[in-house]
Amino acid sequence: MNSMRPFLLRLLPALTLAFAALLPMSSSAQNAQAAACPALLQHQFTRLQDDVPQNLCQYAGKVVLVVNTASYCGYTRQYEGLEALYAKYKKRGLAILGFPANNFGQQEPGNAKQIADLCFNTYGVKFPMFNKTDVVGPQRNAFYTQLFNATKAAPQWNFHKYLIGRDGKQVQSYASAVEPMGRELTAAIEAALQR
Repeated sequence: MNSMRPFLLRLLPALTLAFAALLPMSSSAQNAQAAACPALLQHQFTRLQDDVPQNLCQYAGKVVLVVNTASYCGYTRQYEGLEALYAKYKKRGLAILGFPANNFGQQEPGNAKQIADLCFNTYGVKFPMFNKTDVVGPQRNAFYTQLFNATKAAPQWNFHKYLIGRDGKQVQSYASAVEPMGRELTAAIEAALQR
């Protein structure tokens, strides 16, 4: 047993930290986390990739591009540009969040498995995609309501884009025709990443 003592003493701090991570957060820790997360990002959605709920607060401090997507749209090819944008800027702090929606022309009729197949297998999407949701109308999700309130611009079609600054308060809106790798959007992303 004495020969194991040094090993156990070295292992104890790691075990303590691991156990502490399993404990529920105190209300003061939860309040501190909520304070660090801008109100705009205080939402949770289920990821299309793995059906796991994800809190958008994990993107606090990043520049976030939010896009409503559809599988059968003339703009669907923008997945390629969005993925190129993500690859180019993710290490500098850009997050892209995709929200499939069937609000325009019934161009996203599929179920989660069909949407995931198109995104991940056809277009090689690596950025987070969430389950299908409404982005306009009376059933619009609360996140998109806040994006609308911040910009007074609702999506008019699929692949509308919102760019959220690192502070979670500055929000810009871009029409569907704005290409992901086009000068207008990349210049705005570059500027936001430098703030």
